[in-house]
Amino acid sequence: MRTLPLLLLILLISCQTKTESNSNDDNFEKRNLSTEFKSYWYDGNAELTSYDLEFYRYGEKRQGKAMLIFVTEDFLSEVQVKANSKSETTRSVMKLNSTKKFNTGIYPYSIMQSAFFPLGEQRPLLKLTSSVQEWCGHSYAQLNHRGDFQLETHSYFEGEADSTFTLKPVLSENQIWIQLRIAPKELKLGKQDIFPDFSFLQLNHEKFKTYSASIEQREDDYLTTTLRYNELGRVLKIYQEKSFPFEIEKWEEMEIQGKDTLISKAKKLKTLKTKYWQKNSNKYLHLRDSLRL
Repeated sequence: MRTLPLLLLILLISCQTKTESNSNDDNFEKRNLSTEFKSYWYDGNAELTSYDLEFYRYGEKRQGKAMLIFVTEDFLSEVQVKANSKSETTRSVMKLNSTKKFNTGIYPYSIMQSAFFPLGEQRPLLKLTSSVQEWCGHSYAQLNHRGDFQLETHSYFEGEADSTFTLKPVLSENQIWIQLRIAPKELKLGKQDIFPDFSFLQLNHEKFKTYSASIEQREDDYLTTTLRYNELGRVLKIYQEKSFPFEIEKWEEMEIQGKDTLISKAKKLKTLKTKYWQKNSNKYLHLRDSLRL
């Protein structure tokens, strides 16, 4: 006869545990997405944009190409990967895959970052990965948002080999690119602690931590967002269209070295909306010409 009360107690604890596991989401303000946004971003296509790139590496300007690939996906928060299908356990995210490719003398550089940003609520990003490859070796960093930011970094450089650590969630430079495509005027401005672009930290052997920075916006021909890190000598300027879908037209990354300022630049070439993952046959090679790659 004692079995029934025991089962009721187990069920009660289970329900409380489930409610508590979802309570973190309740702490964040819900994001209201417009009909215009849903029509553009939930049409089943990705947005691919190519850029002409001028990038400074080892003090010299290099010519290359950059890509920004925006797409909405269903995301499994627990295991932190793209879901095969939508379900009660998935959440809607916008993913940004960004790439930079250029040559340094005889050997090439390839940089790729993937950021996963929640669309249902206003909160820090859910996951970020960043890899840098060149003939000397490669480095990799990953952030997973599970309560705190959980980070792993790996590199072939002495003193940077392997590390794991946690940080309190904070605004990241990588997520700002996505926020600017959703609602650029909602970005918090002013002085604040920001996690800089992961590839910048990797390329410049800077410590993975938050840095004090300021964010400003102004409107003229474009809506221009400026991030300024005095400690790092880094300034990022992102120029985008002032109306939806707020396309990113160009950007500048300034590296201040004493009296010298090195300015890396990217300028838009072409944008395509397509299911690129279905176009891996040789018959679609002409689409690279369309993107001027």
